[in-house]
Amino acid sequence: MTGFADAKLRAAVETVTGADALIAVTPVFAASYSGLFKTFFDVVDADSLTGKPVLLGATAGTPRHSLVLEYAMRPLFGYLRAIPVPTAVFAAGDDWAGGGGVALSERVERAAGELADMVAGRPPAAREDPFGSVVSFEALRRSL
Repeated sequence: MTGFADAKLRAAVETVTGADALIAVTPVFAASYSGLFKTFFDVVDADSLTGKPVLLGATAGTPRHSLVLEYAMRPLFGYLRAIPVPTAVFAAGDDWAGGGGVALSERVERAAGELADMVAGRPPAAREDPFGSVVSFEALRRSL
């Protein structure tokens, strides 16, 4: 090995490092990201992704591998000092064949919106508070 990237690899690295944002998706292999995925990011200079927004995604045959996004991919991009969006997207076989496509579409839409907001420098979209309409304990106690 010469230690120098050939023209195609250099072009791929320049495309990634020059992008406004990244969408990084890998198939799950042996309960983590694929070796080719990791090898590519090993070639990328560690400082070149600092502050770059990244949407994380992974695919696998079973939902049991969904945590790969949090225990493998998020730390990798944390090491590279990129900024992953809060919502990561995982798709398993059931998402394609078992009617889970709607939930997958919603996750993709939410993550894409977060990435677009980061690139545009907009504050995160306000989300409805799921606990906003909860009756306080004091009100419940008074009703007894």
